[in-house]
Amino acid sequence: MALWESFLRWLFPEEREVLHPRGTLLELVGEHLWMVIVSSGLATVIGISIGVLVTRPLGRQYLPLVSNLSSLGQTFPPVAVLALAVPLLGFGFKPTVAALLLYGLLPIVRNTITGIENIPSEVREAAYGMGMSSWQVLFKIELPLALKVIMSGIRISVVINIGTATVGATIGAGGLGSPITAGLVSENPAFILEGAIPAALLAFSADALLGNIEKSISSE
Repeated sequence: MALWESFLRWLFPEEREVLHPRGTLLELVGEHLWMVIVSSGLATVIGISIGVLVTRPLGRQYLPLVSNLSSLGQTFPPVAVLALAVPLLGFGFKPTVAALLLYGLLPIVRNTITGIENIPSEVREAAYGMGMSSWQVLFKIELPLALKVIMSGIRISVVINIGTATVGATIGAGGLGSPITAGLVSENPAFILEGAIPAALLAFSADALLGNIEKSISSE
C-alpha cells in the first residue's frame, strides 16, 4: 500500500488524498473478485445448461427464443439492470451479481450452442452405433468436443464481468468501482486510477489465464 500510495501521490501531487478511505486495495480487489467469481460461476452453470437443453430434441423448439432473450439481456445498460434489480433484491451484492449474471450469459449460451451444433453428425451416429445412450453421447462425445468453444465463451464472459462489476459500487456493492465512483464525485483522478488500474490488470490477467487454459484444451 505504501508503494501504491507513493505512485499515486507522484502522479497527483496536488491532491490531498490519493487513497480511497473505504478500504485497502487488497480488500477492494477481494470484493471485486468475489462478485465476479459468484456471477461467472452461476453464468457458466446456467449458460451451459441452457445451451445443452436447446440442442436436445426436446428443447430445440426453444432455440430461437433463447438466442433472442440472451441477446436482449446485453442490450440493457448495466445501470438500468441494477435499477430494476434493487427493488427486488435490495442494495449491494445481490443485485450486482444478478446484473453480472445477465450480462455473462450471452457468450456462454451462444458458444455452448455453437460448439455442440458444429459437431459432425457422423460422430454422433458412430457413438449411437456403439450402443451409447443419449446422456453418454452428451458427456463423453459432445461436451468434450465442444469444450474449447465453450471455454472461449466463458473467457469472454469473465472479462466482461470484471469490467462491468465496477458499476455495482453505485448501489453499495463495493469493489474497485468504489474509488472510481468516489473519484468522479469528488473530481479526484487519483481515486479513479486507484480503481481503474487494478480492474484493468485483473481483466488482462483473467484473459491470459483463461486463454492458456483454452490453448491447453485445444492441444489435447
